[in-house]
Amino acid sequence: MAQGVAEKFGVKKAQINLFVTGNEEIIRINRKFLRKKNPTDCLSFDLSDKRDDIKVFDIVVNAQMAQRQAKIRNHKPQSELALYFLHGLLHNLGFDDSTAGKAAKMHKTEDDILKKFGYGVVYSQKK
Repeated sequence: MAQGVAEKFGVKKAQINLFVTGNEEIIRINRKFLRKKNPTDCLSFDLSDKRDDIKVFDIVVNAQMAQRQAKIRNHKPQSELALYFLHGLLHNLGFDDSTAGKAAKMHKTEDDILKKFGYGVVYSQKK
């Protein structure tokens, strides 16, 4: 999925590092880099050097949250994790969800991509 999404948005070379962790570690990372004290579904970091032609992204996803949310939303944890990974990747590719309009565009893109890769609609199931 990562390669297909990167290519779709014009990225020719990328190193995408995915870290799967739980609440405790994601809280630590969230506090260290964003000064927030709560767990979250994903964190993404663009470590690219503007002078190089390769994109370098670190994406951290919360498996504990995915397990819990998947059960609530009645789908597989893998689908929820795919959503978290994709959400972080799209942020690194320039997507923004800071306003209702931007969020709607981003979430529609997520659902379209997740459907294409066999996960089905995941975000729109969120309550």
